[in-house]
Amino acid sequence: MPPTFSPVDYAVPGFILLVLIEMLWARRRAPDAYEPRDTLVSLAMGLGSTVAGVLSAGAVGALYFKVFEFRLFEIGWVWWAWAACFVLDDLAYYWIHRFGHRVRWMWASHVNHHSSQHYNLSTALRQTWTGTIALGFLFRLPLVALGFHPAMIAVCVGFNLIYQFWFHTEAIDKLPRWFEAVFNTPSHHRVHHATNPIYLDRNYAGVFIVWDRLFGTFQPELREEPPHYGIIKQLGSFNLLWVAFHEWIGIARDVWTAPWGSKLGYVWKPPGWSHDNSRDTSDALRERWLADHARQPAE
Repeated sequence: MPPTFSPVDYAVPGFILLVLIEMLWARRRAPDAYEPRDTLVSLAMGLGSTVAGVLSAGAVGALYFKVFEFRLFEIGWVWWAWAACFVLDDLAYYWIHRFGHRVRWMWASHVNHHSSQHYNLSTALRQTWTGTIALGFLFRLPLVALGFHPAMIAVCVGFNLIYQFWFHTEAIDKLPRWFEAVFNTPSHHRVHHATNPIYLDRNYAGVFIVWDRLFGTFQPELREEPPHYGIIKQLGSFNLLWVAFHEWIGIARDVWTAPWGSKLGYVWKPPGWSHDNSRDTSDALRERWLADHARQPAE
């Protein structure tokens, strides 16, 4: 029988325990690491994401099983299939995550996870309510078409998410070089959550940072450039509904007011794109930062 459980369900008590332990650490070492209202929003977003996932699981599962009927190979449940599925799913996650930053429609869902100005373990639980609408699940259809059973993929997705929990912290500095070279770590993911221009849209990895090294999106954490967290235009609000839907509202406003020939650009082009160049994309912000620092005299 194929496995039917979600490993994330079993990990939740451990998540809560680790959040409490980090809170105790923060009281002595980093008093600003936690803000009560921000933490409550993160927990509420996590709960809402779980509910949304349950509501959409049937439709997504039905699609996966329909595609599975036309699979190319009979892979089965052998041990190497689990390893291959985990690695290939992590590659799929890399592209889901990368598109989630580079296509505004998908960013409208993913931005929730980046909206906190604090970086702690509770931030890992700040997950979207609109992931299905963003269509990220389509990126895993090639795995189903190859012949990986949807239940196997679901289990691998769960363990991938569990791995991603622990590195949402400032309590851990850089790890041994060999580990940093292969795996995603707190240092790598602090970069990903930072708003510093040099760090924008970098380190998309889930488990294996090798994907970022391979596809040119890797950026190490720099001692001289401490990360600042959140999004370019900070929310300035702890309103749960605004956190969950503000970017969808922003898209609707832009599409409504944009010239006809530019409307779709506000849906499919990168966040920060505008038809009149009145805003900045992450690429523009990074290029300006690099140009400014190149003009500065060496110390």
